[in-house]
Amino acid sequence: MARAPRNRPHFHVEGGGQAEPYTSPRLVITGLPPARVRAAHAQKLERAVGAAVAEARRKLAARDDAVAEGEKGFYLEFEIPAAERAAVEGLENRPAAIELVAVRPVDIGDETVTATVFVPERSAEFFSRKITAYRDENTKTGRPKNEALVARIEDIRLAVVRSLFTDDLALFPRAGQPAWWEVWIRDGRIEAFRHVAQRLNVALKDHAISFPERDVVLALATEEVMARLVENTDAIAELRLAKDTPTLFLEMRPVEQADWAGDLVDRVDGPGALAPAVCILDSGANRAHPLIEPGLEAADQHAYDDSWGVGDSAFWNGHGTSMAGVALYGDLEAALSHGDDVELRHRLETVKILPPVGQNDPELYGAITELGVGKAEAYAPRRRRVFCLAVTSEVGLGRGRPSSWSAAIDQLCYGGGDRRRLMVLAAGNLRGDIEVDAYLDRNDLEEVESPAQAWNPLVVGAYTDKIAIAHPDYAGWEPVAPAGDLSPASRTSGIWERQWPIRPDVVFEGGNFAHDGANPASAIDDLQLITTHYRPHMRLFETFGDTSAAAALGSNLAAGVLAARPELWPETVRGLLVHSAEWTPAMRARFDAAGTQVQKMAMLRRYGWGVPDLNRAVWSATDDATLMVEDVLLPFRRDGSAIKTRNMNLHQLPWPRDELLALGDQDVELRMTLSYFVEPNPGERGWTRRHRYASHSLRFAVKRSLESLQQFRQRINRAAEAEEEGQIGVAAGGDDWVLGPIRDRGSIHSDIWRGSAAALADRDAIGVFPVSGWWKEKPGLQRWDRPARYALLVSVRAPGANIDIYTPIANQLVIPIPAA
Repeated sequence: MARAPRNRPHFHVEGGGQAEPYTSPRLVITGLPPARVRAAHAQKLERAVGAAVAEARRKLAARDDAVAEGEKGFYLEFEIPAAERAAVEGLENRPAAIELVAVRPVDIGDETVTATVFVPERSAEFFSRKITAYRDENTKTGRPKNEALVARIEDIRLAVVRSLFTDDLALFPRAGQPAWWEVWIRDGRIEAFRHVAQRLNVALKDHAISFPERDVVLALATEEVMARLVENTDAIAELRLAKDTPTLFLEMRPVEQADWAGDLVDRVDGPGALAPAVCILDSGANRAHPLIEPGLEAADQHAYDDSWGVGDSAFWNGHGTSMAGVALYGDLEAALSHGDDVELRHRLETVKILPPVGQNDPELYGAITELGVGKAEAYAPRRRRVFCLAVTSEVGLGRGRPSSWSAAIDQLCYGGGDRRRLMVLAAGNLRGDIEVDAYLDRNDLEEVESPAQAWNPLVVGAYTDKIAIAHPDYAGWEPVAPAGDLSPASRTSGIWERQWPIRPDVVFEGGNFAHDGANPASAIDDLQLITTHYRPHMRLFETFGDTSAAAALGSNLAAGVLAARPELWPETVRGLLVHSAEWTPAMRARFDAAGTQVQKMAMLRRYGWGVPDLNRAVWSATDDATLMVEDVLLPFRRDGSAIKTRNMNLHQLPWPRDELLALGDQDVELRMTLSYFVEPNPGERGWTRRHRYASHSLRFAVKRSLESLQQFRQRINRAAEAEEEGQIGVAAGGDDWVLGPIRDRGSIHSDIWRGSAAALADRDAIGVFPVSGWWKEKPGLQRWDRPARYALLVSVRAPGANIDIYTPIANQLVIPIPAA
């Protein structure tokens, strides 16, 4: 039976959620610490902390007052069993001004975790007193005093530069070797750090990135000079290696189809004055190309460094111009081959963030990205836009842990809470030869590149439908990827730790590779996209592929949604792309073969939510109606000195109940997507409860058909309590959801419920509720009273039912029904 046409706009509901008081209980840490011989353990730690403090006092006495700034103090490094890593929070003590500054990431097989704290000189005896009380005193229940902390400490030592280094130790600079360091500065101390660095003749980069508790700068120093910086200031919280200039996977071959360009130019209708833009952060673009010129004004080209110019360069193989062609037209093959007019409903902007030639000194690419975004916005401050970034780095990846660059991207999207931004990032590509026998295994093992660890942007991977090889030079060759499966160069988040987001979110066409059975695979022209060449006087078209092309297609589609619905929030547009995504038959077959939640998660981290579609993102049908809800809740409140959860929102949406009941046992679908942005708080401090990365998290739950509203509320509270105890996804468990507990990662959650229409008829309430984040756990930062806004997308689908579920919803909302 033919499906109903998509010719009706989605319903837009602003607000409508009923705020209800709601509290999830505070987490109480349970479980006994490791068994210890009390006196012997105390003696061991007393000797260790005594030696560390004595050495610290010697160094403080020798400190050069003409160089030093800030409160006198020192750093202690603690070893804690990896199984007890949550205990690192107990090392921090606000009244004593002791701050947990760095926790080294734990690798698989590590038995201990190392945590470093800053101790002011006035609190030098703090830990000695804790240990003495553990040795000599009991609580009212007869347990050793301070046992929960002291019994979980394996060792204590005076920290050194390596103690503050949270990247892979294999990256740590050799002795005497100058290196650029990312220096993570404690709150409010950046100027003091700059002064000390100047006195020690340490070169600093001009730009810094600022987060709620940290500023990040780049410093050129040897390990020995960095040690002097650590000893002469209380400013340093953490050290990482500054990352090299990002590299790009650019295996592009020319195509010979320039004869068609003139015909297409004649059919192009340029964008209107109010059209939204795709702003490409890349290597610039050549506006002289006849197909780029209609969509890119000269005034909309910018550069991070004005001396670079705004044009593209051979050094980057014209990557920015290739991105521009796909972002403006999609795959040019379709536009070139049909004879219809091409209406450009969005324009281009370009910001050159890569130097014209060579690789400069390492830079804070988070700061460069911020400045690039600022230049585009300063010129056209009221324009709606989607930012597109396909520049990635493979240096210093950490199984999903944020980098300074990815955190800066999250901060740009969050925009201080009042200026949100929509960004599309590439997941990054495999490098080197593509071996046919390693297809998918290598993709699953090589993780998404920086800055795509970010939570708030839409991260795009690549799939492919390109399998037809026609060129006689490649007779007998075979495509690597089957139609509808992952593009051979696309990276995934298969090896990421479970608390980090699903990456990619979605996938777009990225081309395919082919092989002759004997040699590594190649990206041949037949299996790539067609785009614009950066030297139009030599040739007009170029082949293009991988996640760069996929990200450009993603930004093209996002701009299409902005053009159709300019009133929507960035969170909503991002949500619509995920909500409209579907797995291809090849992907669905792999999901169907996944027998466990672990196997399903592996597939989700490979393909995301599938391939988006502009029609599904913008238009409903009579048998497939979508409601777009944009609302706000206040997640937290102050209660004395404590911060507690405040409100959940209960949505009782217009529901086609009678129509669903009439369908009885016929199968239907409910698709739900929740999209929101978080405020980041990076810094490698163990990612424990108090030091979470995200400001807050939200979850959705749907009332079950035999559940009262009161029972529904109680279930939500139980789910929130379980989340506080680390049981992710309890609210989504069971009940015929396709993904269930594995959907709740990052800041976008999407799932599909399948069942009978009669059962869906009574699922007429949706709860959106908060779970904890650093806004709640860190009251001193005064963020607890911030509102959290979100987009909730709800689709009711009755494919093949020959019933109108759109009109009953429209009647309840008093919305005119478009003519068929």
